[in-house]
Amino acid sequence: MPILEVQVVLRLGEESPTGLAAAIADAAGPVFGAPPGNTWVLVKALPASAYAEGSSPPAEGISPVFVSVLKARRGSTEELREEAMRLTQAIATACHRPPENVHIFYEPEGVGRISFGGQLMTE
Repeated sequence: MPILEVQVVLRLGEESPTGLAAAIADAAGPVFGAPPGNTWVLVKALPASAYAEGSSPPAEGISPVFVSVLKARRGSTEELREEAMRLTQAIATACHRPPENVHIFYEPEGVGRISFGGQLMTE
C-alpha cells in the first residue's frame, strides 16, 4: 500500500516525461516488496522558478526530487535506512537525476489514519 507523492523540479526547458508516475511506481514497487498494482504514485512537476535554496539560485545542475512516502507500517530504523538507499536509487534512475538530488520524507504510519473508499485501515 505504499503511496508516494513525488515533486520533481524541472530543469530550465525540461518537460515532465510522459509515463513518469508509472516508471516510478514500477521502480519503487520491488523496493517495498509490493505486488504489481499496489504502489501508488502521484507526480507533480515544478518549474525551476518554483524552487529556491535560501537567498541564492540552486547550483548549476541541481534539480531535486522530493518524495513523501506513506506506508501502513514504517518498520525499524535499520529497515528504513536500507529501504531509503534502494528507493533513492530507483527514483533517481526513473527521474534521470543523480541520487544526491533525491530527498525522501517518511510520513507517520498510515494504520488508523487512512481510509480507502470509506474503510479505515486498521491493520
